[in-house]
Amino acid sequence: MADVTVRGAGIFGLSVAWACLRRGAKVRVIDPHGPGAGASGGVVGALAPHVPENWNDKKAFQFDSLIMAEGFWAEVAEASGQSPGYARTGRVQPVMEAAGLALARDREASAARLWQRKADWRVKPVTGDWCPHSPTGHVIHDTLTARLHPCRACDALAAALRASGCDVTIQGPDEGRVLWATGVAGLEELNAGRPRLVGGGVKGQGALLDVDARDRPQLFADGLHFVPHEDGTTAIGSTSERTYDDPTGTDAQLDAVIARAVAAVPALAGARVIERWAGVRPRARSRAPMLGVHPLYAGQFIANGGFKIGFGMAPKVAEVMAELMLDGTDRIPEGFRPAASL
Repeated sequence: MADVTVRGAGIFGLSVAWACLRRGAKVRVIDPHGPGAGASGGVVGALAPHVPENWNDKKAFQFDSLIMAEGFWAEVAEASGQSPGYARTGRVQPVMEAAGLALARDREASAARLWQRKADWRVKPVTGDWCPHSPTGHVIHDTLTARLHPCRACDALAAALRASGCDVTIQGPDEGRVLWATGVAGLEELNAGRPRLVGGGVKGQGALLDVDARDRPQLFADGLHFVPHEDGTTAIGSTSERTYDDPTGTDAQLDAVIARAVAAVPALAGARVIERWAGVRPRARSRAPMLGVHPLYAGQFIANGGFKIGFGMAPKVAEVMAELMLDGTDRIPEGFRPAASL
């Protein structure tokens, strides 16, 4: 009999299962579609921090998680024998106007304090061809941003769980403590009968290009992420679509993203598109992850709503949810509790 049943094999479900297993629990993960079948099976994988100012619980939680990520994914890689594609390669983004340049320089000092000198935020001149167009001639370079390949990271987590004795299956009973990490479906279940939306799905489209920049930093320009993966591809994305007819189909909106990407980073001109991807990401009304006791199921738990930041938040989400479920220790920030979105 399992001590913990996790329903949902996206990044939150798999990560919490891994943390519980590492604490000695017997764990079963159940998902009828298999690991990483939904939004967590994407291609982009930008683990990027919030701006280092106006510090709050959400930013502190994310910072802790990004610092934890290297050790977390190294353990997963060792246990699974598979690479999740993790590397802390940093990020470069253009400074678009003079006022922004002054603000960016002010943030160098705040980053040194808030990031505890574990990572840097620096303003630098534009250099080389792997750089976005910048009207000021300067860019922000942070060394906290990391990358992984989402689909491969989920595969590696599932393999690590299986290798460590966890049952990852498509069906099974609820046994022991139960966690619901069911993404958009879970948010829609919470919406039923409520006067306002608790959350919902936002479609995103991204692409993989045949551009080998694996040892270079990520880029962020014109609202797009450019993520060089260790396999010699570069991902770009993504759209944020509130309305859509086909949740997994790509269309002209992705064509527009690719065109914007080439305009922002000319080094991508002529690159071959290897893969086009689309999926629907869970977004809680508060935009923060929804963690804690499940609002509908007495004595059960929820981890959902990690819109755009799920992979970056996952190591810390896994830690606090495992503590809550196994020990009764509650270190969840108030803004992350389900009540913040209900």
